[in-house]
Amino acid sequence: MAQAPVSKTVSTTGSAAKRRPKLAELISDDIKRWIAAESLGEGDRLPNEKALMELYGSAKATVREALKILEVEGLITLKTGPKGGAVINQPGMEPASRMLRNFLHFQQLDGKQVYQLRKLLEVELAASVVGKLTEHDFQQLEANMSACACCASDAEDHRHQRFLELEFHQLLARVCPNPLLTFMCQFLNDMLRDLVVIKKAYVPERKQFDHANQDYHRQLVDAYRAEDIQRVRQVMAEHMADAEHHMSALEAEMAAQMLISNDSPNIQNHRSKLHDLPTENLSV
Repeated sequence: MAQAPVSKTVSTTGSAAKRRPKLAELISDDIKRWIAAESLGEGDRLPNEKALMELYGSAKATVREALKILEVEGLITLKTGPKGGAVINQPGMEPASRMLRNFLHFQQLDGKQVYQLRKLLEVELAASVVGKLTEHDFQQLEANMSACACCASDAEDHRHQRFLELEFHQLLARVCPNPLLTFMCQFLNDMLRDLVVIKKAYVPERKQFDHANQDYHRQLVDAYRAEDIQRVRQVMAEHMADAEHHMSALEAEMAAQMLISNDSPNIQNHRSKLHDLPTENLSV
């Protein structure tokens, strides 16, 4: 393993100095470089704490902090006991997606901006899946569509239906041979889950949207079975354009609904519990 670069120099961008990285962060970054350079995979082990302490010339607490950083990032699992230590994991998508969504939460992202990308990427992903769906994949897509069609009209089922409609696209993404395209499309679907599904609780049911989604999904499955790539592209492009239209209408309704008094039962059911916290308990 290469020695971690622990230089005390601080780089700057323009007139603003960047935060000085902690030694534990430098060590964790160096370990990640080593993992990549050695092509280590899931189940492989890192050197023990004592070896890392000697290699980096650092205290046990610093090495443990570095390993904790890697664990939080999902790259390793720390096991205790005689055969314990740091074992490498293959990170899942969810931690990265959640962090990006947290970042974008403060950027005032709206549906139009999401669909600016989704209209392009979903069509490319859909085309990449043609000829790669197994019979098991088709069974999952059919089960998803059946579940959507069986949803009742109450609010909870309507929310569940939105999840199912997004899951249809997640099923396609999991078959995509391009991991970057898979990540981007799954991430955008997660964004829509945040933007649409939560907001949906505030507005009346949109049966037209429900029927349109079910129809497009049926057309897509038929086109996939025929392995008609041009038809898949056409249907997905139309599906995304229609979804963007409904998204815009939904956000307009949402803006109007937010003017309703907080005494509305529908609003009360979705208030954060933090609204009930006494003012004197809030941080200043």
